[in-house]
Order: sequence, then structure tokens, then C-alpha cells
Amino acid sequence: MNIGEAAKASGVSAKMIRYYESVGLIPPISRTESGYRAYTESDVHMLRFIRRARDLGFAVAEIHDLLDLWRDRSRKSADVKRVALQHIQDLQRRIQELQQMSDTLQALTACCAGDERPDCPILQGLETADLCAPPAPRSGLAHSADSQGSLPAADPAPCCPPKRH
Repeated sequence: MNIGEAAKASGVSAKMIRYYESVGLIPPISRTESGYRAYTESDVHMLRFIRRARDLGFAVAEIHDLLDLWRDRSRKSADVKRVALQHIQDLQRRIQELQQMSDTLQALTACCAGDERPDCPILQGLETADLCAPPAPRSGLAHSADSQGSLPAADPAPCCPPKRH
């Protein structure tokens, strides 16, 4: 079958199939006399394997390792499990990082009045290297706190997003 048919049968775009071949994830595909790639059912099966691995978030290098293990009939399942467990750890770390990003953005958006004024804690938070460091006032007006240490409602204070540990 041609690349379009292989793409449709595998669920992998023709562009990605060419990419996987260029980076050595799949071996060079045989070609017809006219130079068109000719895919077999075995090639499509391998492309489906790659697509499922990508759907689970495996990187190309990890998929390369998984393909090597998949092709090696004398492999140890412990080796496959090791790759999967490492990937789970990476996913858990990324989930934590994404949750921290979400928490930070939620805290910053909660501080933003979302009105016609130019002062915006979201932009001020993005401007600072430490998102919890209070940014310097952008206008020439001094900020004055009331007796309880809070700023007037008309001029909200920069917020410090919660830290997760």
C-alpha cells in the first residue's frame, strides 16, 4: 500500500510516517520502481504500535527502546516494565508541574480585577523571575495599606500563588 493508505490504516499521518523513517524509528521502507514507498501489513502494524505509544506520551527515544524490545523475542518483561515505570514517573512529574502552573495562573487570575485599568497582576507575575515576588508598582502612585495590611479594593495587591510541595 502507498503512504496515504498506510496512514489511514495506522492512524499515523503521512508526514509523521516520513518523520519516523527519517529519524530511524522505522526502517527504510521499500520503494516501487517509480520511487513510491510500498508499505506492508507488518509496517502498518508497527506504525499502530508507535501511534499507541505516542498516545501514551512516550517520546521518540522511548518508543525506539520499546520497538527494540518488541522485536526482541528473547526480551525480559522486566526490561519493558522498567521503561514503563520510568515513563510513569516522568508523567507524574509532568502532572505535578502542570498542576503547579495551573495553581499559579489561578492565583494570578484571581488577583486580576479584569477591568479597564492597565494594572494587571497576571502580567506583573509573568514579568518577575519569581512569581511569588511582589512586583514593583508600575505607576508613580504609592500603594498604601489600610490598618489590616490590605490594599484598597480599587488597587488590588499582587498575589502570591500557593506553593505546592
